[in-house]
Amino acid sequence: MSSILLGSALLVLVFVSVVWILSVLAKDMSIVDIAWGLGFAALVIFQWVRWAPASPRSFLVGYLILIWGLRLAVFLAIRNLRKGEDPRYAAWRHDWGKNTWWISYFKVFLLQGALMLIISMPLHVTTAAGKSMGSWTDFAGTLLWLGGFLFESIADWQLYRFKKDPANKGMVMDKGLWKYSRHPNYFGESLIWWGIFLVAFGAGTAYLSVIGPVLITFLLLRVSGVTLLEQRYEGNDKYADYKRRTSAFIPRPPKRQV
Repeated sequence: MSSILLGSALLVLVFVSVVWILSVLAKDMSIVDIAWGLGFAALVIFQWVRWAPASPRSFLVGYLILIWGLRLAVFLAIRNLRKGEDPRYAAWRHDWGKNTWWISYFKVFLLQGALMLIISMPLHVTTAAGKSMGSWTDFAGTLLWLGGFLFESIADWQLYRFKKDPANKGMVMDKGLWKYSRHPNYFGESLIWWGIFLVAFGAGTAYLSVIGPVLITFLLLRVSGVTLLEQRYEGNDKYADYKRRTSAFIPRPPKRQV
């Protein structure tokens, strides 16, 4: 297990360092969002090659992570490229001034690399265990992953199409999956990682595997996901109305207007 963690940590370090250099040259920290999914994909491929042959369970866990990471990277590339630096990063660039180039390495890129390594713990555990499949948790986890993947993908596509329509400028997306949750894409991503955890559960050392979904769910709810985006809409009356009738995370029927 230690050799797997060390090898993966070195790969992540090289990966985020390369992405950081590209961001400095492009003067755009936003590329770290696209690199997020690609980093997980790189980890999967690295472990498949370095510790081949992969056991059926580690292959399945890796495959689920790979598909999620590539889908997310492609989507964010389509959505973000040629749109300039994301307002979050632009604000940091303004605050950090001429020191942005080196501060961003530690506060953005190395931080994301560390999170990437921790969240992918189910992959490390299954690679180290090398056990075969056959548990009910393998089936349940795969189904949960599939549900989360569809939920996140559909929610992302619905919001993307909504924002591309000029007629919707200044409007709040409250159709489709967004009618039942203010952040259905984040809910779907949380399901994805809990599904991956269930598949990894059969490999043992569940106390290590559970770190991944717990951490990413916490980040989505309290740090970079729901909380951060909700702050952008403070003072927006239309969003305040949407917020009153719509669940923040777990989908449920909207409240009736009084």
